[in-house]
Amino acid sequence: MTSTDSPDLASRVLSGDMRAMGRAIRCVDDREPGSSALLKALWPHTGKAWILGVTGNPGAGKSTLCDRLIEAYRARGQRVSVIAVDPTSPYTGGAILGDRIRMSRHATDSGVFIRSMATRGHLGGLSRSARDAVRVLDASGCEVVLVETVGVGQDELEVTRTAHSTLVVMAPGMGDEVQAIKAGILECADAFAVNKADRQGADMTVRDLELMIALGNETIRGLSKTHGHSTHGAADGHVTQQGAGAGDGADERWTPPIVKCVATRGEGVGDVVDALDRHRAWLEKTQTGRARRRERLGEELRDTLREALIDAAVHDLAARIDEVVAQVEARAVDPYTAIERLVQAFRARS
Repeated sequence: MTSTDSPDLASRVLSGDMRAMGRAIRCVDDREPGSSALLKALWPHTGKAWILGVTGNPGAGKSTLCDRLIEAYRARGQRVSVIAVDPTSPYTGGAILGDRIRMSRHATDSGVFIRSMATRGHLGGLSRSARDAVRVLDASGCEVVLVETVGVGQDELEVTRTAHSTLVVMAPGMGDEVQAIKAGILECADAFAVNKADRQGADMTVRDLELMIALGNETIRGLSKTHGHSTHGAADGHVTQQGAGAGDGADERWTPPIVKCVATRGEGVGDVVDALDRHRAWLEKTQTGRARRRERLGEELRDTLREALIDAAVHDLAARIDEVVAQVEARAVDPYTAIERLVQAFRARS
């Protein structure tokens, strides 16, 4: 019997039952029969939580900072949940799921729910089902959902299509001076946290980020003049920003603030939270911010559609794919023609 066999699972999730939340997440993560029906039942109750993505280089202190963010949001009386994504071994298929160890002091807090998930080989910094897990937590009544990615490189930025706000955590002395130049890391950030700011090189990391942001804004202004309108700086729809204030509805671009902190001691965490609050206000109060949220939803729907089509095609054409592999191996057909034929066969079945 699967967890979705229980007819009251959705209602238990909506009541905030932590056991039901865990079972529902396991259900959608394993793609059990009935997981789609469960998500459909929960969907009308979603859209209230604020989703905060926390990403950055390995070892920057993401988990420790998440621990402090939980503390800050709980001090406001808000229910907080965390999805902590850990990498899966390409050799054994296992995952340590150890990020939550640094958040263990919240284990007895009934207002905090922490769940570790494995990537299961999915690229982009998140697991394939992380977005669905976030919806389960949203429907359960959590007001803030933190999504901690695996340690990402330069373009593993799927979190930007899941979270409302993305916090990029950096630390001095880890090559971040070079990483700051990388377009993916720069463009995904709604705020930067330079963690371990008590270490030598923190000010240099801040200066490098400020330089890269300034250069990015100059590029955006040049493109705006060329095309006669504000533009977006990334292919995935993330708004390249300028103008750090939320304003009173003015269409200001957003400049990611850079905040220094020492998460192990709790120093600067309040400033990080304030920066994230300003970004949330910008998204909610400005036309550009609202457009950003619509684009994020569009990207999410396209990603979901892409995954559904791939699953359907692999299922329906399983035998045909094996035949095509043999033909390509025998060099009876080139792989490009073979793919075209598979696509035509799938369309004919639709």
